[in-house]
Amino acid sequence: MIKIFKNIFLVSFILASGAAVAQTTSSSPYSQFGMGILRGPFLPQNRAMGNISAGVKHIGIYNNINMANPASYANVRMTTFDIGAFTGLTQLSNSTTKQGSNFNGSLSHIAFAIPVTKKSAMSFGLLPYSDFGYKYRNTTSVTVGGTAIPANLTYSGNGGISKAYLGYGFQLGKHINIGANGSFLFGKLAESSATEFANTDGTFLNSRTEKRNSISGLNFDYGIQYTVNPTAKNRLTIGYSGSSGNKISSRLSSLTTRYGVNSQGEESAAFDTTFFQQNAKSDLKLPSAHTIGFTFENSNKWLLGADLVLRQWSDYRLGATNPGMQNSIGLNVGGQYTPDVTAISSKYLSLIDYRLGIRYEKTGINLKSTDILDRALTFGFGFPLQSARTAFYKINFSTELGQRGTTQNNLIRERYVNFSLGFTLNDQWFQKFKFD
Repeated sequence: MIKIFKNIFLVSFILASGAAVAQTTSSSPYSQFGMGILRGPFLPQNRAMGNISAGVKHIGIYNNINMANPASYANVRMTTFDIGAFTGLTQLSNSTTKQGSNFNGSLSHIAFAIPVTKKSAMSFGLLPYSDFGYKYRNTTSVTVGGTAIPANLTYSGNGGISKAYLGYGFQLGKHINIGANGSFLFGKLAESSATEFANTDGTFLNSRTEKRNSISGLNFDYGIQYTVNPTAKNRLTIGYSGSSGNKISSRLSSLTTRYGVNSQGEESAAFDTTFFQQNAKSDLKLPSAHTIGFTFENSNKWLLGADLVLRQWSDYRLGATNPGMQNSIGLNVGGQYTPDVTAISSKYLSLIDYRLGIRYEKTGINLKSTDILDRALTFGFGFPLQSARTAFYKINFSTELGQRGTTQNNLIRERYVNFSLGFTLNDQWFQKFKFD
């Protein structure tokens, strides 16, 4: 079994590492603010329930990895492995035009949780932290000698930040779980902005600025859960999780060049360089975050929960600059229902987990005196697979139907559909059996 574990881990880690570092999984103009669109440390089973996490321990009868609150690791009783993929469709529109749908996809996570004692466990893995990707154009004019010269302003960005984490959680007494994660954030954010003049017959040179920001550093998050049993079958868990909002390293390279475009629209080689800066080091101050919530559940039957999420984007700094970000607040509500976990295979529909949730967030972005909101309806399923001896398997699927932004005040509205698919394994690894 240990050999199988090593092979699975090696192959999965290589695949997930390549996907996490190499792929852009966003087509959102709002990702240019801050560090991109934060993905959140949620597996498909949490995403299907509106991203509730603060009070989540088990989800049904299966051991679950809830990285968003490391206190939950204390309830892991079997070695748990989870790997998944993400795809999304995004459509952008403003008050006059609508763009075709953009497709993105990648491996989304690889995570392990391993019991250490009867009341503690550790977890480690790799997942995306944020997505950074956009491309759009504005038309304007520049007045030269009393003449208005048409010009196109183009903006683009790609990249993202990944998160490798190691965490530990333990039970303190009968009712309290405590846990913490140490994380290493790393990635590159590339941006380009250009001014191109139209119909000038080479009179004016175009200008482009390209920036490449390499980000790396340590971050910490922590959590606590308090559980009581109002009745023999019901359980109430109140949870809190937070992140430290510390400083990490940023190295910025910037290049500004001037170039021409011929009548066929072909770009010439750069005529000259007007600015160059390489690996300018600065600190990036992360926003601290706080999540408080609860779950109330009936053993192996149903679960309901809600979270309130606060993120202090006003503390965000790149060097000494805050690019106009403000504090965000969000509310997540969701739940799960399993008709009958003891049903035989002939009643498979009764074995499925049915999940539903909603998300609402006032993001840290305010444009033209308008708060940018992010709202979504979420749903999904947990499909148990045939078990073998000590192993239990489940496929988790989630869908998010959401909208970010608005067409008011000539802003951009995003409508997106995100799909997440995960494979969960529970097994008795690293244990000696008297009989084989």
